[in-house]
Amino acid sequence: MGNNLWINSATIFVINLLICMVFGGQHQYDDVIRLSLLFYEAQRSGHLPPDNRIPWRGDSGLQDKGENGEDLTGGYYDAGDFVKFGFTVASTTTLLAWGCLSYRDAYKAAGEWKNALNALRWATDYFIKCHVSPNELYGQVGDFSLDHTFWGRPEDMNMTRPIYKISTEHPGSDLAGETAAAMAAVSLVFQDYDPDYSSLCLKHAKELYNFADKYRGFYHEAIKGAAQYYESTDYGDELTWAAAWLYKATNNSVYLDEAEHHYMKFRLKERPHEFFYNKKVAGVQILLAQLTQKLEYIEAARAFCDFTVDHQKKTPKGLVYIDKFGTLCHASNIAFACLQAADTGINPEKYRKFAKSQIDYILGDSGRSYVIGYGKNYPLQPHHAASSCPDRPKKCGWESFSVNAPNPQLLLGALVSGPDENDFYRDLREDYIYNEVTLDYNAGFQSAVAGLLDLQLRPQLEVFN
Repeated sequence: MGNNLWINSATIFVINLLICMVFGGQHQYDDVIRLSLLFYEAQRSGHLPPDNRIPWRGDSGLQDKGENGEDLTGGYYDAGDFVKFGFTVASTTTLLAWGCLSYRDAYKAAGEWKNALNALRWATDYFIKCHVSPNELYGQVGDFSLDHTFWGRPEDMNMTRPIYKISTEHPGSDLAGETAAAMAAVSLVFQDYDPDYSSLCLKHAKELYNFADKYRGFYHEAIKGAAQYYESTDYGDELTWAAAWLYKATNNSVYLDEAEHHYMKFRLKERPHEFFYNKKVAGVQILLAQLTQKLEYIEAARAFCDFTVDHQKKTPKGLVYIDKFGTLCHASNIAFACLQAADTGINPEKYRKFAKSQIDYILGDSGRSYVIGYGKNYPLQPHHAASSCPDRPKKCGWESFSVNAPNPQLLLGALVSGPDENDFYRDLREDYIYNEVTLDYNAGFQSAVAGLLDLQLRPQLEVFN
């Protein structure tokens, strides 16, 4: 075993050396993937595994239960707070799984494939717990208004943690549809590694899609507090998204027929200008282009990426600017989407160059890094309660929120919200517009980084195969 480990490490070292020789000064995308996965580990709730790599995190949320006593421990905390929010976690999981499916060789070359699988499974294990019957899904644990009165460690939470679900009486096609897409995508990732688990995920995906399609409604009408933070403006994209992923996972043409039916019914052929948890049309168009090779979807994907590259508003230093909240998330998600379009054969050189420019801006080409622990002058004060706490046994409270000093715990790998439309950024914990961190911020970003590493490695991987 020791020799094999040495060979693997040596191989990766040679690959990285060749990358530097061939491509010149490049960002260390393998290191960025490693760090991003550590961020997801820092967001874990529940009983942490024996190989927990975040020393300042412990077990938390151990009393999370459904209304009939169902075990709802596990999953991920949404952001710097301690709400477990199903909609954004599901979207995060789908994007991470898409990246794992597309760029497995990159994850393996970086030595992070096992950690990537663990990150996905941490989410889907929780979804399985939340999906307590075919037409019932818990979508939120904890309450934002209650949660935001507490600043401290998740291990020390003392607030009430209400639970919220969707059902036939209170449906949520967007939440159930996105969770179905996530489960279908993850089933594909595990197909060759754990067929039984893959089948289990696919079973839940099918049930959740049927639930989403048969009982129509917005999840935030069932989970009232969600509208303030994560309102859903449509569910047609989630229904189409879920059906498309199920077709990819099953090759059952019924799902493709339903995806194309939803696509027309909900008028998804118009060109979007963003791609994130609430607006998945761009992803739908690109995925359908990949699955069908139909000109309609190919042209839709081309229109989206061409508009972004050629006409979308950009900062003076070249970052695509969509919104002041999650500026870098928006840019990263589009970069990943256009890498997927490029992989489909649509303007590959143009879109890959664009994606690289966006990710490299984030990693330091803008003059600073926006990923904690990577590069030069990275953020030190993310808006994140747990990492703002000092080492135990020191107490942690609102004084830790207010102090103008680096967070005592390094939240490795977290991507902050980012700069404004003029490239201005302020590293201050209180200013969440710039320094918020969330699960979904890292999802498209990590997958785009994996895509860029895959592009770097393709010639070298051919040598070593």
